[in-house]
Amino acid sequence: MIGLPAAALSAGLTAYESSMRTVQPQSADRREVTARLTSNVKGVTTDGKQQAQVRWTEDSDTVLTATTLVTSGTPKGATVRVWVDRDGGLTSPPMSELTARTNGWFVGGLAAIGVGAGFFAARAGMHHVLDRRRYARWDAEWDLVEPLWSARFRR
Repeated sequence: MIGLPAAALSAGLTAYESSMRTVQPQSADRREVTARLTSNVKGVTTDGKQQAQVRWTEDSDTVLTATTLVTSGTPKGATVRVWVDRDGGLTSPPMSELTARTNGWFVGGLAAIGVGAGFFAARAGMHHVLDRRRYARWDAEWDLVEPLWSARFRR
């Protein structure tokens, strides 16, 4: 009874804290900047995104270019928001606190399911072993009693 909530809480908190150790450095290291497309994005893809070259200016007036995914049909010169790291390279957005919290709940839920499934599997295994033992005893007793009992009906 105590193991299920303890395992779920422990696993969930561990996953949350681990994710938060990722969130904090990523949030400090990454920032969102406005970039301009340097070419037209033509064509249509299944996910509606295509690679295109973008250009943005750093705080030190350094102009940087890179390739990123943008929505198909976006005209040249349009602005897009991109995430960059400290070195000015394109990167993915930082993990959010909501994602860390979701990871904690998900792992905690999986731990609860795992502990519950383990409990029911152990219970079923125990029932199986005890039933086999009981049937073996019945068999042994029947082997002793059956000849005496069935002899009463032979005449």
